[in-house]
Amino acid sequence: MSTAPRAILTQSRDAVPEVVEVCSIRIGDGLYGLPISHILEIVGGAKPETVPLAPDFVGGLVHYRGDVLTTVNARKLLGLPPLEGKASDLLVVEGTNGCFGLIVDSVREVLKVSREDFEPNPSTVHERTKGLLAGAYKLKEKLMVMLDPQRIDPLELAKAS
Repeated sequence: MSTAPRAILTQSRDAVPEVVEVCSIRIGDGLYGLPISHILEIVGGAKPETVPLAPDFVGGLVHYRGDVLTTVNARKLLGLPPLEGKASDLLVVEGTNGCFGLIVDSVREVLKVSREDFEPNPSTVHERTKGLLAGAYKLKEKLMVMLDPQRIDPLELAKAS
């Protein structure tokens, strides 16, 4: 048996930083996170324009610094009912295919988390959900579920559906 794969796994694990900065966000009753390295800006009170016949996860289009961004509605993506009567926050996220907006209930704070507190997705998580999540960090009082910026990119979501 060759030791090359083990060396590659060890090397890639060592390449992961000991501490990661994560932007914590609220979606429904859940606490979620995105790596801060993928977030360009937080825009409060953004009002996306609806797009007729768009896939369900599309929250609309927003004007952002001279560009038009497609937004992803995190509530719809996670199968939650719409947020009625409350303002939402918009994260401008850098994804594989460029920038997009992510509509969330609220942005919380930037947390520093340790890779030792990270747990991959359990095997019991539904495949569709597993496709959106990167795992979870164990915090003192609860779990922070990590959204995968590459997997929630609107072009990637469109390919998957």
